[in-house]
Amino acid sequence: MSAVTAAPPMAVRELRGLLTNYARTWRGSIISSVLAPLLSLVALGMSLGKIVDAGPGAHTFGTVDGRPVKYLLFLAPALLANTAMQTAIGESTYPVMSSMKWQRTFHASIASPLGSFDVFIGRLLFVGFRVLMNCAIFLGVMALFGAVRAAGPAGLGSVLAVPAAALTGLAFAAPVVAWAVLQDRDTGFSVLFRFVMIPLFLFSGTFFPVTQLPAAIRPLAYITPLWHGVDLCRGLALGTATAGSVLLHLAYLLAVIGAGLWLGARTFRRRLNP
Repeated sequence: MSAVTAAPPMAVRELRGLLTNYARTWRGSIISSVLAPLLSLVALGMSLGKIVDAGPGAHTFGTVDGRPVKYLLFLAPALLANTAMQTAIGESTYPVMSSMKWQRTFHASIASPLGSFDVFIGRLLFVGFRVLMNCAIFLGVMALFGAVRAAGPAGLGSVLAVPAAALTGLAFAAPVVAWAVLQDRDTGFSVLFRFVMIPLFLFSGTFFPVTQLPAAIRPLAYITPLWHGVDLCRGLALGTATAGSVLLHLAYLLAVIGAGLWLGARTFRRRLNP
């Protein structure tokens, strides 16, 4: 019981070490964090959005207050969830391998009073911080482009979409960090990027409703954390979310995070306390 009680403050020490290092390199990440949503919303939300809104299929994106939803408003919250996923996976792969294999900072941490689970939780807290930061920046860019509905419940919902997106990011980060610490080569990361992250980006309801997919593969989309994150962020931002749908999405994402915590506790102990 004492080890469990001591774990949170010790994990915060690991987080403080990562934040100290990040304080020296944050400028480079801020540039990409601003440019990514800026380019995405210009190219997809506004340029492509004008074509979509003028086409015959504009009504397929739903209605709010009896009016069709513009493609920019439909797309932006989904890109917010995707930003969380991409940031989480990016921070959970090569940086974890570097800390384990090349820089060996995990070994330095374990030589201190920190335990393997503290190192794991500290890394997840840092990834959560990075995801939350990028999502907050994305929301600011959304507001600049008029992709945030300021009036009514949707105004608050747009703000709540940021922690919802961060939770989506953690649903990816927890299992990926748990898996990445076992990797001695980066081949698996290429597979993850090409055959998991990109298909999820394309077919989890970001650009069009999942109902437009063939019926046979819709269940595959519904069981992915990204679809739950996209639907949750979109529902909150548009003000169309119901209490039942919010609870369902939150329960699913928390369950995935819980499974990742269970797995990470074992993989980090296996690598750091052989």
